[in-house]
Amino acid sequence: MRRFRRIPLAWLNLTHNRRKLVTSLGGVAFAVLLMFLFSGFQNALYDSQVQLLTRLNADIVLVSKLKYTMFVPESFARRRLYQAQAFDGVVDAYPLYTADADWKNAETRKTRGVRVLAFNPTDPVFLLPEVQEQVDKLLMPDTVMVDLKARAELGPTTPGVQTELAERRVTVVGNYTMGTDFASQNGNVIMSDQNFLRYFADRGPEEDPRSLGTVDIGLIKISPDADANAIAQAMRQRLPKDVVIYTKQEFVNQELTYWRENTQIGFVFTLLTSTSFIVGIILVYQILYTDVADHWAEYATLKAMGYKNIFLLGVVLQEAIILSVLGFIPGFCISSLLYSAATNVTGLLMQMTVNRVLTMFLLTFGMCLVSGMIAVRKVQATDPAEVFG
Repeated sequence: MRRFRRIPLAWLNLTHNRRKLVTSLGGVAFAVLLMFLFSGFQNALYDSQVQLLTRLNADIVLVSKLKYTMFVPESFARRRLYQAQAFDGVVDAYPLYTADADWKNAETRKTRGVRVLAFNPTDPVFLLPEVQEQVDKLLMPDTVMVDLKARAELGPTTPGVQTELAERRVTVVGNYTMGTDFASQNGNVIMSDQNFLRYFADRGPEEDPRSLGTVDIGLIKISPDADANAIAQAMRQRLPKDVVIYTKQEFVNQELTYWRENTQIGFVFTLLTSTSFIVGIILVYQILYTDVADHWAEYATLKAMGYKNIFLLGVVLQEAIILSVLGFIPGFCISSLLYSAATNVTGLLMQMTVNRVLTMFLLTFGMCLVSGMIAVRKVQATDPAEVFG
């Protein structure tokens, strides 16, 4: 006897009215878009705060014990780096100097705050190919490299542009790509340590003078076969307590922990993402409940024919799954475009990683399933005799 193929009831229920289907998918895509945006900005704020740290060429990092975040302008004696070089397994130590300064827009003449990063050009401090390739240009007096992802308020920053940094003439000799964060304000500017002295050794009575004898971040390179954790532990025991020693990953984690536990960023964006999830549940519930109501008599007929509630639940949940998959696709695509646009405008590091995409898809899947289970409850409790009365 020939078998009849199973009728795709859930698919037919959704597609019999194409206009309604498009509207339904738009509702799901809107919820997906909201979740992507709020979680994206949260992750971007965290990722942006550590993107500089991840690009430092170091296995171990030394900072002042008072420097609990990159915001804090605390330095330590450079001799600690010389002492660190004496430990077995240490190959080299590089100083990194930082300062805040005003950058003058070459077109509007308005000033904006930037973060200055300075180093000895002979030291491979940054894991940035653009910097390594153009580092010789920084040997010239009054020269800098400017981040291509700096905010537009800085004005033109292409090579050859002349403007002012810290009220002193400066020439842009190159660009690189990194991005902004809270500490960098509008962008990062890189210069040599000798130029750093020219600009910040004497900034007047209101600013502390800087010298190469104090370091903001110490970068320690170890041999490939050495254990960073063991060397860091040895340094903690033997170096003076005015510095704190981290492995590079510990340093990154320390910064992330500060922003997660000491600011409201995580709470606010988690609340917004959760709200988007609840809005999605309500939207999908309305979509599915309307579909159930439109086919009330058909569902009652199926119950009268002997189909169990589990079958009806299966049909509605299949519709929810279809909506979650088809609605996720446009939501994801639009979110990707907005991520790119937000990155270009703000300089924040908005990344659409595989793990984050999977997390959002699982949230969308769960959102639609919850809506489906709520929407089908009334038809499951209905007696066919009441419908055909």
